[in-house]
Amino acid sequence: MLKSTTASLKPAEVEKKWIVIDAENAVVGRLASFIAMRLRGKHRPDYTPNVDCGDMVVVVNAEKVTLTGKKLTDKIYYRHTGHPGGVKKRIAGTVLSGKFPERVLEKAVERMLPKESPLARAQLTHLRIYAGGEHPHAAQNPQTIAFADLNAKNVRSA
Repeated sequence: MLKSTTASLKPAEVEKKWIVIDAENAVVGRLASFIAMRLRGKHRPDYTPNVDCGDMVVVVNAEKVTLTGKKLTDKIYYRHTGHPGGVKKRIAGTVLSGKFPERVLEKAVERMLPKESPLARAQLTHLRIYAGGEHPHAAQNPQTIAFADLNAKNVRSA
């Protein structure tokens, strides 16, 4: 009788690719889900849950993402200052139109990764988000992924 063994990746065997995604008019939740899967490496046939086998992801035009429904006015981001009664909140629309609009997408991706683990923190460092259309990672020869063409629901016009 033959024994089948499960292929398990070692950290030294992982080859990381660089990918670029244009987030213009992309729906935040769908884009974040796609990015989280690429960061974790779940798109690979040799995915191993305890190994950082995901890709390096560069996102451009993060200021031009869209939120569906009434999330632009109703979605609230909470944070705590650490002092008693120090709960602060910001509306998603003000964050998106503020100084750091890439934080909307960054928080969405962060919340789709495993919670409170060193592996998730390491995987999140492989995400680079830029508000504009330029990025400084051309030397890595990143592969461009047309996220808008993968599904008609990925992009909202107007």
